[in-house]
Amino acid sequence: MSSKQTETDHSPLETGAKSYDFHAGLSGKHCLVTGAAGFIGSHLSRRLLELGCQVTGIDCFTDYYDRQVKKNNVAPLLEIEGFKLLEMDLADLARNSVNKVDIVFHQAAQAGVRASWGKEFSHYTRHNVLATQRLLEWAKNSKPERFVYASSSSVYGHTGKLPMHEDDLPRPLSPYGVTKLAAEHLCNLYHQNFAVPAVSLRYFTVYGPAQRPDMAFHRFIKAIIKDEQIVIYGSGEQTRDFTYIDDIVAANLAAALAKSASGRVYNIGGGSRISVNGVLGILEKLAEKPFRVKYEPVQAGDPPHTFADTSRAKAEIAFSPAVSLQEGLLKMYESFKML
Repeated sequence: MSSKQTETDHSPLETGAKSYDFHAGLSGKHCLVTGAAGFIGSHLSRRLLELGCQVTGIDCFTDYYDRQVKKNNVAPLLEIEGFKLLEMDLADLARNSVNKVDIVFHQAAQAGVRASWGKEFSHYTRHNVLATQRLLEWAKNSKPERFVYASSSSVYGHTGKLPMHEDDLPRPLSPYGVTKLAAEHLCNLYHQNFAVPAVSLRYFTVYGPAQRPDMAFHRFIKAIIKDEQIVIYGSGEQTRDFTYIDDIVAANLAAALAKSASGRVYNIGGGSRISVNGVLGILEKLAEKPFRVKYEPVQAGDPPHTFADTSRAKAEIAFSPAVSLQEGLLKMYESFKML
C-alpha cells in the first residue's frame, strides 16, 4: 500500500489487473493470524482490524529474539476491540483450539537462515513443518474460505537464473529454506487431497518499521543511529529484492480474496533489487553522515542474489508492489528516530 494512498477503510488497493475493495471483501470476517506478535503478523493483524475483521492471533513467543519485542508489537492490538491473542504452540494445536474462522493467515515460523544449522534444526522442523501440518489438519476439519501460507524466497536457493519464477526448480541453500519448502508442499497436499483452499506466498526480504532485530535493515539503522559499526556478511555486492511490509500485507489480503488463488504459489517481491552496498548508499543520504562498515565472510545458506518474477501474482491476484525502496527505507529510518 502506497503511503500516498488514502488511509480509509473503504479505499481499494489499485493494482495492475483490477482493484479490490478490501473493506467490502473482508469486513465482518473472522481471521486467524498465526505469528500475530511477530513483525509481519502484527502489521497484518492491525490492518485486518482496521478493515472491520475479528482477529484471533496465535503466537508461541519463542526465544529466537527478545520476547519483549513481540510484546511491544502486540500490545496496541490488545487494546482494539475484536482482537484476541492465544499463546500456544501450533504443533500442539487441537481440533477445538480455535473457533470457526473464515480466513487463515499462517505467518508463524521459526525464522533465520543462519541459525537453522546444527542442533537448532529441531526447532525449525517443529515450528515450520510440524506446526503447519497441525494447522492444515485443523483447516481440513474447520473448512476456512482461504488458507494463506507465508513461504519464502529461501526455497529457491541459487537457481542460476534471474528473475526467479515460481516454476523454477527450488534448490534451498539452508535448512530454513528446506523447512519452508516442505511446508509449502504440505499446503499443496492438503489442497489436492482434502480441498483445503491453501495458497502460498513466497516473500522476498521483507522490511519496514518493527522489523525483526536480527534482520539487516534493522541492524544497519540501529548501528547508524548509535554511531556503531555496521557488519556486512560478504562483499556487499550480493543483491536482494526488498519488499516493504505494506506490500506484503496487501498481497495477503489479495490472496485471501482472489477467486482463483487456491492451490497456487506466488512470488511477492518489491521490485527493488539492489546490492547491499547500494542500500548503504541510500542510508548514508538519509542519515546525512558517514558510518563505519566492516565486511565479514559470507555466511552459510545466504544466496548470492534474489529477484522475484511477480508476473503471475499480478495476473492472478492483482498484486503489484506500491512502495519504492527509497520510500520504504525513509519510513523505516524515521520510525527508529521516534523510538
